[in-house]
Amino acid sequence: MKKIVLNLFLIALSGSVFAQDAVNYQMPPKAIADLLLAKPTPGVSIDSKAEWMLFSERNSYPSVEELAMPEYRIAGMRINPNNYSPSRQTFINNFSLKNIKTGKALAVTGLPSPLYAGSVSWSPSETKIAFTQTTQSRVDLYVIDIATGKATKINKQPLNAIMGGGATWVDDNTLLYRVATKAASLAPARPLAPKGPTIQQSLGKTAPSATLQDLIKSPYDEQLFEFFATSQLVQNKGGVETLIGKPAIYSSVALSPDKNYMMVRTIKKPFSYLVSAGGFPSVLNITDRTGKVVKMLADLPSTEVRPSGYDNVQNVPRGFDWRDDMPATVVWAKPLDSGLIKKNVEYHDEVVELSAPFNGQPKELFKTKMRYGGTSWGNATLALVRENSRINQTSKLSRYNPTTGALETLYELNTTDAYNNPGNPLTEKNKFGRQVILTTDNGTKLLLNNTTGASAKGDLPFLAKFDLNTKKSEILWRSKEGSFEMVTDVLDPQKLVLLTRKESQKDAPNYFIKNLVLRVADVQITNFTNPFTQLEGVKKEKISYKRADGIDLTGDLYLPKGYNKEKDGPLPVLIWAYPREFNSAADAAQIRGSQDKFTTISSGGPLFFVTQGYAVLDNAEMPIVAKEGKKPNDTFVEQLKLNAEAAINKLSDMGVGDRNRMAVGGHSYGAFMTANLLAHTNLFKAGIARSGAYNRTLTPFGFQNEDRTYWQAPQLYYEMSPFSYADKIKTPILLIHGEMDDNQGTFPINSERLFNAIKGNGGTSRFVFLPYEAHGYRAKENILHMLWEMNTWLDTYVKNAKPTVAK
Repeated sequence: MKKIVLNLFLIALSGSVFAQDAVNYQMPPKAIADLLLAKPTPGVSIDSKAEWMLFSERNSYPSVEELAMPEYRIAGMRINPNNYSPSRQTFINNFSLKNIKTGKALAVTGLPSPLYAGSVSWSPSETKIAFTQTTQSRVDLYVIDIATGKATKINKQPLNAIMGGGATWVDDNTLLYRVATKAASLAPARPLAPKGPTIQQSLGKTAPSATLQDLIKSPYDEQLFEFFATSQLVQNKGGVETLIGKPAIYSSVALSPDKNYMMVRTIKKPFSYLVSAGGFPSVLNITDRTGKVVKMLADLPSTEVRPSGYDNVQNVPRGFDWRDDMPATVVWAKPLDSGLIKKNVEYHDEVVELSAPFNGQPKELFKTKMRYGGTSWGNATLALVRENSRINQTSKLSRYNPTTGALETLYELNTTDAYNNPGNPLTEKNKFGRQVILTTDNGTKLLLNNTTGASAKGDLPFLAKFDLNTKKSEILWRSKEGSFEMVTDVLDPQKLVLLTRKESQKDAPNYFIKNLVLRVADVQITNFTNPFTQLEGVKKEKISYKRADGIDLTGDLYLPKGYNKEKDGPLPVLIWAYPREFNSAADAAQIRGSQDKFTTISSGGPLFFVTQGYAVLDNAEMPIVAKEGKKPNDTFVEQLKLNAEAAINKLSDMGVGDRNRMAVGGHSYGAFMTANLLAHTNLFKAGIARSGAYNRTLTPFGFQNEDRTYWQAPQLYYEMSPFSYADKIKTPILLIHGEMDDNQGTFPINSERLFNAIKGNGGTSRFVFLPYEAHGYRAKENILHMLWEMNTWLDTYVKNAKPTVAK
């Protein structure tokens, strides 16, 4: 591998000031590196009969050279210009099969080498598995025959995966997919000189736009988008490819339940410079299987003119979908309030349907008092309708009878109320092969699966029966305390045979078959072992503590292997967090997470540093709660301080944390939190802020869960911006950012400008710019170096911090 140099803009730790240094990639301590590079356990996909398991193995991390491959960033997408696929994918590198009933493992033959697989899907009968194979020059489609364990390439023309990879199964021998229409080498060449300036204009229409990245910026970008996004729809039946319709920019293609029609969305010009491809003007058609247009459903404008504010929508039809319980019926919603949620009307949305042959008028099904959020279909007398209010953090589920039209509320709750979440209805395949609501007890009850099961004792997943008449739930099974077990599938709803995934602090996650009726011993069907042996002996505890204003908080505390409080005394601490907004103080106080989960490593998490002698408080709750009729963010900084003080006091009172050696850190909104805490308090010795947004005026049409614009609340935007108080940031802060951050709002200029502001005001900071990285970091060399930076920073300013001298 050729040597790649990492550019770091920094103030050297010695205190000397440099404009820029070139630093080679560094390695963190061995314990940290070994944790990061440990081979993860395979992904598991199990058929609905629990007969076959597919294991998918992935490499831990790509190299920085892989990230450095050619890439176009246009229309909100990142495109590999050599093979008609998205860049920056995470691929599967090996497949294997196991027969659950016999226990026999089966190696998959015929796999391409090296394997870069994705878009895995089972056939309708679950006897075959399709996947894509991406090479430097093309994307191909393979099918694994489970009976033989052999993989075979079935396409002739290379796939175009730009607007959606993979294939759609029609039956066990027929698939639909999109192919490239021209060789990638024929892409338009960048002109040496433009034909003229790039011009945008506003002619009086309101167009509030989120601060998206990678947008179209020039006529040349438009040409590139049109070239790479254009594809040809193809049917492959028994290896024979047949063209369907004409080449177009296919945004989505959805097959009707009876397989006779397709709902096809195609993008048209003019392309927008303000929104991503998903918001470009488009036409939605119903076609037959040959591609002939049967009905134009909608001609939709660009989303540029969508009104700002949560729960506001464009005044156009939306949410088009097939009814899963009917052969060919399309359902969609229309706003009754011109798209403005604050308009005083009884109903805000109307939901309508249109059935084949699509030559009649849409029929009204029902109206909703909140924003329509979708329908789960069951049968002729049962569907479940969701309504949501993001502003009020409220969700409602209603029972709908498609035959009578009756709509009856089953329950309504806060979206932040984890304790009272009843779970999600389980589904089963109907005669069309579509997933529809599963009922028991002669159609009177639902099976609800809650894979979190939040409770005052921590997360305890459960399976329940919900009575549609009494609207009451009866818990059939719940994870036992001391472990974390959740239902991943119900193999037999009548005999209550379940597939579960079980883990504990000491036991790695594995899959089991559980029979609730016979109550025989569980059958373990996987045998994964601990890939993170370096963490054996690390103590994990869910701790609870109280904020000064009475709100209960929690966090996950990790203590080093062999730590003895009496012998070793208080430790240096890293607190890692991410703020969340709540309208309800009671919801904010709920316990989230489980201390009985197996400890796994995430490359973006803080647990690495428990191997270096730190106490780590991960997932430290940082709720921002609405108070006295105000919105949560009206007291954002004040509440951050209360949260941080409560965590520090708890760790100090426990005797495990040294309040004079505390660090705080976070990623994205957690980085924003970190910079604010350092700007407004002296609670910490150091901070680590990764890929954050620090000047809220750069996101003027709202951010996170704040829907007021800058012009509606300029003082709020100023006060919530740590950049406004950069002259107050004297606590050492390590700023890290991906050079090619793609996240909404967290443009790299945020870290560049905050660093310059801190530097200009005499503060202590270090800015690390990771080459080729997006919002989440992926390259092995970059992540290892990031961990070296974090460890060095913590050791310098926290573990070995100089005693505070009283003034």
